[in-house]
Amino acid sequence: MPITQLRLTALTLLTGCLLTLLSACSFSPTITEDPLPASASEQAITKRLEQHYQHWQKVPYRYGGTNKSGIDCSSFVQQTYKTVFKIQLPRSTKQQARTGKTVSLKSRRSGDLLFFKTSRNYQHVGIYLGNNRFLHVSKSKGVIISKLNQPYWQRHYWKTTRVL
Repeated sequence: MPITQLRLTALTLLTGCLLTLLSACSFSPTITEDPLPASASEQAITKRLEQHYQHWQKVPYRYGGTNKSGIDCSSFVQQTYKTVFKIQLPRSTKQQARTGKTVSLKSRRSGDLLFFKTSRNYQHVGIYLGNNRFLHVSKSKGVIISKLNQPYWQRHYWKTTRVL
């Protein structure tokens, strides 16, 4: 094989490896099955989320928890998206905050992820339901629906992202 062709082959392999490494640094949600159609109304999304909530209501908070004996906010959001929308999200709040497109608070829709910075080192995530309500896991009350216009949540609100 001529030297120029060897160099071209090596360059092609190197480029492919670099692209693979770079793509591993970012996360795109994985759609595992038939997702909710893009044309689905906000009411349909809200209804599915509220039905899902009925199965999880008052499940206690547990840091690192992943099931009905105790669950944390990011695991609940991850499992909700997988169950309700057939979309695989990353496990941690920090990774989830990097997923999707940031939208303004005024533009939020049912199914959007709401992020809060509740302390210097702690972030919280919930799912917007419409009408200023969101679904999340409270440390004291477990899986609940809260009002976004409560002073605590207004004070700690960080951003909204859209995955759907």
